[in-house]
Amino acid sequence: MSTEIHKLIIIGSGPAGLTAGIYAARADLKPIILEGSQPGGQLMGTSLVENWPSIKSVMGPKLMMDMKDHAKSFGTEFISESITSVDFSQKPFTLTTNKNNVLKTQAVIIATGSSPNRLGVPGENEYWGKGVTTCAVCDGAFYKDKKVVVVGGGDTAMEDASFLKKFTKDVTVIQILDQLTASQAMQRRVLDDPDINVIYNSTVTKFEGDGQHVQKLTFKNSKTEKEETLEVNGVFIAIGMRPNTEPFRGHIELNKWGYVEVTNHTKTSIEGVFAAGDVEDYRYRQAITSAGSGCMAALDAERYLAQLSHSS
Repeated sequence: MSTEIHKLIIIGSGPAGLTAGIYAARADLKPIILEGSQPGGQLMGTSLVENWPSIKSVMGPKLMMDMKDHAKSFGTEFISESITSVDFSQKPFTLTTNKNNVLKTQAVIIATGSSPNRLGVPGENEYWGKGVTTCAVCDGAFYKDKKVVVVGGGDTAMEDASFLKKFTKDVTVIQILDQLTASQAMQRRVLDDPDINVIYNSTVTKFEGDGQHVQKLTFKNSKTEKEETLEVNGVFIAIGMRPNTEPFRGHIELNKWGYVEVTNHTKTSIEGVFAAGDVEDYRYRQAITSAGSGCMAALDAERYLAQLSHSS
């Protein structure tokens, strides 16, 4: 086990973690980024990104590789491992990786993001990022006058369906229950719209396409057992997100949905441990807001470490 005590370790390598790395490296904190099991985060599974300021259109993986190169250019060190356990009970903090690498650090930024809940049906993985996605705000503009389907019945699904109406009048919602679960106001927005069709008591059973893009889906009615096929150009799965906080459970305060609880923007319940991006943000969930919170976490970590050095 190494006896070196690092100044700052950033857990996660999506927009939040990489932006934190850029700011921390420029502040000479010599940060280490633990990339995790999905280096680059959710954008690695996204095709075109058209809402990143100053870049009219860029592939998601390219944007993330450019951010990684940017962080590297200032001296950020990358380790291709995931965190399996932490000890925040005493300082310096101890992090253990999936390769039994034990790291000691004075400060931590948790930027492990969240993962969309998936349906787990045939064709879903094959067409993920090829017409099957979770972010209507990110990808809705690609489906002007196209056939789109939203899977889910909660507030997010209703928001997605309403948002997609800006681009197309062919919107179908598939809900597993016999009613929607969204708030009444959100339900009414969808149910009162003649262009949005809601299919109840149904589950998507498979996706099919031409190998490049999804073209149709099959759904099954749970009451009649009847299967039907829909031609589609885009499918938005809105059945919730799952924050990647498992290694921190019991070591840091989480809210009732499992997201890291923060106060004063990035501070967690443990002094010296900060959080940024989708691991604590269940409202906006955009690359640009994640990057912004990564910047804030790095600045807060820098101030914390400066105070540590002054008091020691």
